[in-house]
Amino acid sequence: MIFWDTSAVVPLIVDEPSTEGAERTLRSDPSMIVWWGTLIEGLSAVARLERDGVLDRPAADAARRTLAGYRDFWLEIAPRDDVREHAARLLLRHPLRVADAMQLAAAMVWARARPDRHGFLTRDGRLAEAARKEGFDVIGFE
Repeated sequence: MIFWDTSAVVPLIVDEPSTEGAERTLRSDPSMIVWWGTLIEGLSAVARLERDGVLDRPAADAARRTLAGYRDFWLEIAPRDDVREHAARLLLRHPLRVADAMQLAAAMVWARARPDRHGFLTRDGRLAEAARKEGFDVIGFE
């Protein structure tokens, strides 16, 4: 099982150079673990791409439908006190944004605070470094 940061989910819903790598990773391990805010962050990414003219309306609508489809089978770590507590600690230890701290905290809860031998998939360099320092096996794809 692999924890998927939202930055790693986006290539599954929007065609981009790293889409093939994301799809290959999902085929090799189809169990997706995500945090509660992944749906909203994914919708935000699609909206931004549409506003920037990267996606036209039909492509953006298709991306939103695809994201909703992934939500039907991923395992979502809910917002809980232990996620908030881990996030607060992570913000003191690493130069993370709040959403990234929440994602890494959700991964810590999923791993029962024992991240060794647990996969963490992200395309965000700062988050990857923090996850690595916390003990996760950080996975990348091109």
